[in-house]
Amino acid sequence: MLIKQVSIENKPELQDIQIVDGIITKISAHIQPNGDEQVIDATGKIVIPPFVDPHVHLDSTQTAGDPEWNESGTLFDGIRIWSERKKTLTYTDAKERAIKTLRLQAEHGLQFVRSHVDVTDPNLTALKALIEVREEVKPWMELQLVAFPQEGICSFPQGRELMEEAAKLGVDALGAIPHFEFTREYGVESLHFVFDLAQKYNLLIDAHTDEIDDPASRGLETMATLALETGLKQRVTASHTTAMGSYNDAYMYKLMRLLKMADLNFIANPLINMYLGGRFDTYPKRRGLTRVKELDAEGINVAFGEDDIKDPWYPMGNGNMMDALHMGLHATQIMGYSEIMNSYRFITYNGARSLQVEDHYGIEVGKPASFLILNADNFFNALNERAELLYSIHNGKVLVETTPAKTKTNF
Repeated sequence: MLIKQVSIENKPELQDIQIVDGIITKISAHIQPNGDEQVIDATGKIVIPPFVDPHVHLDSTQTAGDPEWNESGTLFDGIRIWSERKKTLTYTDAKERAIKTLRLQAEHGLQFVRSHVDVTDPNLTALKALIEVREEVKPWMELQLVAFPQEGICSFPQGRELMEEAAKLGVDALGAIPHFEFTREYGVESLHFVFDLAQKYNLLIDAHTDEIDDPASRGLETMATLALETGLKQRVTASHTTAMGSYNDAYMYKLMRLLKMADLNFIANPLINMYLGGRFDTYPKRRGLTRVKELDAEGINVAFGEDDIKDPWYPMGNGNMMDALHMGLHATQIMGYSEIMNSYRFITYNGARSLQVEDHYGIEVGKPASFLILNADNFFNALNERAELLYSIHNGKVLVETTPAKTKTNF
């Protein structure tokens, strides 16, 4: 396959990309096609790496309104409603809903997804279903699974045992929810447990951390210290960290030094964080987001995730990372021209680093031919105009192609 005359990641010079056996073999200004090689003329269009959703919940996806709608819009009512929905969870139910959402995500250019799966279920029904899904979607989606203790590790009966069982079943990462544990002491204990377990089974860590507006929620400092002292560093991800938006600046100054030393990853979920955050405020009303701009300015890896797609925590969502990015840039005021132009990294490279898939990610000779071609000349215009995804190419195979719609005006 030969892709003709594209702008690779906003570069002004147009180049050709040649693909052989699913691998990028050459990138040059002009490449002659070989024999009957498939040629895609995408002159002037931008090419970027595939979208990454580093934080979604496929076990709860497509359940909004079942058994009831979350009319309060709070995190805690979402947990309560999901606890009821879990009682009717079946293997087939979980599998079918997950695949439906993954297909929707793929249509929007996603090729890498990390899903948290609730393991505060004695039968681990959803986890077993999603392990099977992970294998089935391999030809078109790289899926990671996180053992997520929705109702706590120390605060839930057999919480520790269920986490270890999930590790044995073959998850990719271990989660935690320290701010939801009964006490701060339980929260700290849960993190120590997860770090020990991750090292025992050689797993990544991705914990829901301080997903609350309470400035006294400071699980992140424990998590960052453990990431530093164990040497796990980049293998550790702190998701949400919304309490950071409420920390005072003196404490934040001290914490930032530790975060830089720990070199862990952060994931903000702008759609859900903006929706759930600040629910108990009158005015001034907080944004419910972590300090994305400040972390990014310090060189700390921050990615955006979609988090929830039509479930008890978020009634909307269509699997499009451009929506999460658009909301995130507005909410964090990352709106300079060059900032917007380069913002695709929040939903591409930064997410790939959190998933630790950088060895086979990116547009370089020798790497798998996995990338997107958008119907725009640069990413600023692609995001602003919601440009069509012309092609999603995965390991040299065209997964998705779009014929742009034609609009006729009569005035």
